[in-house]
Amino acid sequence: MLVVAYIGFGNSVCRYHLPYVERRKDTIKVKYIYRREEDRVGDEERETWYPDITFTTDINQVMNDEEVNLIVVNAPDQFHVSYTKQALEHGKNVLCEKPFAMTAKEAKEVFDLAKEKGLVAMANQNRRYDADMRTVRKVIESGVLGDIVEFESHYDYYRPSIASRKGFGILYGLAVHPIDQIIGQFGKPKKIVYDCRSIDNPGVSDDYYDIDFFYDSMKAIVKTSYYVKLDYPRFIIHGKKGSFLMPALGHQSALKPKPGPIEISFEPLPEDKWGTLSYIDDEGNDITKKVPTEIGDYGIIYDNLYDVIFNGGEKIVKDEEVIKVLEIIEEATKVAKEA
Repeated sequence: MLVVAYIGFGNSVCRYHLPYVERRKDTIKVKYIYRREEDRVGDEERETWYPDITFTTDINQVMNDEEVNLIVVNAPDQFHVSYTKQALEHGKNVLCEKPFAMTAKEAKEVFDLAKEKGLVAMANQNRRYDADMRTVRKVIESGVLGDIVEFESHYDYYRPSIASRKGFGILYGLAVHPIDQIIGQFGKPKKIVYDCRSIDNPGVSDDYYDIDFFYDSMKAIVKTSYYVKLDYPRFIIHGKKGSFLMPALGHQSALKPKPGPIEISFEPLPEDKWGTLSYIDDEGNDITKKVPTEIGDYGIIYDNLYDVIFNGGEKIVKDEEVIKVLEIIEEATKVAKEA
C-alpha cells in the first residue's frame, strides 16, 4: 500500500489530490499532512475536515516514519527541489507538483539522486488526465483522423485586469501543462518557435504565449491570451482524414469553496460538453458526430506510482519529458524577457 505524507495543505492538495486518493483506499493511505506553524494560524478549522489524517508541523515526524513510502511535495515552487531531495535522502519516493524544478539542471540532479538511492521521483503532470485531454487522446489513438497534421491547444481567458499584473510566472504556472501534454503525447519536437511576451507589459511579464512545435509532418501549437472574449475550442486537431474540436470545459479550480472536503463529480458530462468529430471513413463515407467526453481522473498518476514502486512498472511521466518541458519553459521565459 502507498502510505502518503503531503508537504503542504493548499489548493492543490485539497482539489487535485485528496478527492482522487479517497477513491483508492484499497491501495492508498494518507497518514500525514505537514504544514509550517505559520501557515496554520487562522486556518486550523480545515484540518478537522480530515479526521483520519495526522496534521503535523514537525517535518522530521514525516521524514523519519518508516511506514511512509511516498512524499507528495505541494509546497511553493521555489521549495520543490529542496523538499524532494530531503525526502529522497530519507528513503522516500516522491511525487512533486509542477513545476518539478525551476530549471532542467535542477531536475536532472533530482532524478540522478533518485536513481542513486533506488527510489522513484516523478512530476505530478496530472493535466494529462484532464477530461478533455483524455478525450482527445482517445480520438487520436483511434486512428479515424489519419496522420495528424496540426494540433492546437488553447488556455484562453478574457481578463483585462492582467494589464495591472507585472512579473513572470505564467509560463511556469500555466504553460507547463499544455507543453507537457504535447511532449507526453508526441515526444520531443524537431524545432520550436517561440512568441512569448506580454500585451500590456512587454519585457516584464509573460502572460501571452504562442509556441509552435514542429515534428516530421505535424505542427503542434500551444497558446494563451488573456484577451479572448468569445469562447474558443480547447483543442483543435486536423488530420489527413478529418478534424476534431474539443470545447473548453472549464476547470475545477473555478469551483466555489465551501466548508468541508472538496467534492469532485465523476458523472458523465452533458452533450454540450462533448467533442465534435468529422472524418471520411475507409468506405468513403462522410461522418460527423459528437464524441462523449471522458471522465477526468488525476488519480491515474497514483495508480502508476503504485505500479512503479511495487511492480517495477514504467513511469508515465518520464524523466526526459520533465527535463525537456523545463528546457522549453526556460527558453520561453528568456524570450518573454527580451520582448
